[in-house]
Amino acid sequence: MDKFKIAMQYAMPKHGISRLVGKLAAAEAGSVTTSLIKAFIKQYKIDMSEALYEDPAHYKTFNEFFTRPLKPGIRPLTEDESIITHPVDGAISQLGDIVDGQLIQAKGHNYSVQDLHGGDKDDADPFMGGKFACIYLAPKDYHRIHMPIDGTLRRMIYVPGDLFSVNPLTARNVPNLFARNERVVAIFDTKVGPLAMTLVGATIVASIETIWSGTVTPPAGRDVMTWNYPVEGDKAIHLKKGDEMGRFKLGSTVILAWGKDQADFLDSEQPETVTRMGTPFATIK
Repeated sequence: MDKFKIAMQYAMPKHGISRLVGKLAAAEAGSVTTSLIKAFIKQYKIDMSEALYEDPAHYKTFNEFFTRPLKPGIRPLTEDESIITHPVDGAISQLGDIVDGQLIQAKGHNYSVQDLHGGDKDDADPFMGGKFACIYLAPKDYHRIHMPIDGTLRRMIYVPGDLFSVNPLTARNVPNLFARNERVVAIFDTKVGPLAMTLVGATIVASIETIWSGTVTPPAGRDVMTWNYPVEGDKAIHLKKGDEMGRFKLGSTVILAWGKDQADFLDSEQPETVTRMGTPFATIK
């Protein structure tokens, strides 16, 4: 059965299906939208008591529901400046050292930070010998992405690609998964060095957005595109720890990469560890 599921992903028109679902998720369909949201809540056992608006009828579109804000204070932020916090609600897929430029995808599958960041060696070099963490957001999770540490945006990279599912089954069976899917890479300067946050697209992920540029995809491009930002002056984009930096419409994966000797993960952080935005993740060296 698993082999069949993987084979179907290779065969199906993933971009076409994803864009169609995206249009449906953005549609204001009244009671139909509300019924769909209620069914989704039931299917994935979503705790709506955490949502700022608990009533499914409040949301005019499925996308509004999926990117719903939480009640103030529901995710307390660890203020300690020596702590890097979790950027999202989800579960850790893999984490560890970046060895010879390689990140672990799953047992028997690695991928390179250079490929992940779009192929430019200059965008990969600052992270050689550093640390990485891959966090999977399930459909039930809160889908806004927040800063794990204060940062100033330096560069954004859009990398075209496929739209395989990013669930654990696919991660174990599709080589180079995260470096072959469509993605958006944001590179920040922080007080301890460079931080890359890669937002990975997936099957039926209708949109990847950042707070400074809005929707980055769709539409899907055919070429790697880059944007450079000033790091000083009035136009610099400074984000504090805990600030929202982006969101998914229909969930996916966030991959963090830090430079060498920047931070160490807490001993409690292991594959399959459940994450909650704002809680301790790593300590600054």
